[in-house]
Amino acid sequence: MGPNIEVSISCIDCVRRHTPDCADCLVSFVLGGEPDHLEMSGPDADVVALLTSQGMMPHLRYERVTSTRETSDEDSRAH
Repeated sequence: MGPNIEVSISCIDCVRRHTPDCADCLVSFVLGGEPDHLEMSGPDADVVALLTSQGMMPHLRYERVTSTRETSDEDSRAH
């Protein structure tokens, strides 16, 4: 990340990717479609926090996949 980047979100690591929650997430709202990654500077993140607190933008729904979940997903694909 560059020196001005304060927030970096990788949608590839999100448990909500390809779900209805993804479509109602801040990242999808900002970038459109099903994005892969969002980076914001500190001032941008402050503006987003203000807009979401006033209901003008959806909230961030990101939840990182845990290693336990990754393991169980791999196990379910193997069977």
